[in-house]
Amino acid sequence: RRNNLRICLQPSKTSELLIASRPREDIMLTLEEWRLAVRLARQAFIAYTENKKIIEPRDLPPVFEEKRGVFVTLHKDGDLRGCIGYPQPIMPLGKAIVDSAVNACARDPRFPCVRPAELERIEVEVTILTLPQVYAEPKKKLPELVTIGRDGLIVTRGPYSGLLLPQVAPEWGFDPLEFLSQTCVKAGLPPDAWLDEDTMVEHFQAQIFAEVAPEREVF
Repeated sequence: RRNNLRICLQPSKTSELLIASRPREDIMLTLEEWRLAVRLARQAFIAYTENKKIIEPRDLPPVFEEKRGVFVTLHKDGDLRGCIGYPQPIMPLGKAIVDSAVNACARDPRFPCVRPAELERIEVEVTILTLPQVYAEPKKKLPELVTIGRDGLIVTRGPYSGLLLPQVAPEWGFDPLEFLSQTCVKAGLPPDAWLDEDTMVEHFQAQIFAEVAPEREVF
């Protein structure tokens, strides 16, 4: 089990079928595009860690110009070492990956900045999100609608907001009710805040690829 509610989960055949039936903006990247995405994240956090340099994404396939939500996660020896990203598609994928990688290694408030001596022990994971959608159904029905292992959640009320990626729930053994509650807690709200009419609950799906070991094959 990896710390702080962040793990890496290999995509299932079911999730592949679900994603394959979505509109163009949510279609999965090819394996080669995924390798490039993970490599870009690694290059970005290494360049910043070693030289405080922010690289420019160059010579990448057209998908990296599309706006996508993305998170970059760093693991060291199986434990979380940083995880920051953009839930909404506010910038091109290539730039979002670079920014998220830099933020994960140097600006995650839970951890000190990554040091150059750590680089050889850090694995990179990239998660690309579909566009978050607000649940339109009555709040009491939400536990019936959340699919564990497929859905990620965002809970927002006023200035409070919390997000848990889809891979969190199966790793921690959450059922849909606990997943909703833990997302509220992540937002700094009471566990049952998802039932309040002033609380917005959104769901999304994600594609997740990671290195099997530092600088090794991507799965």
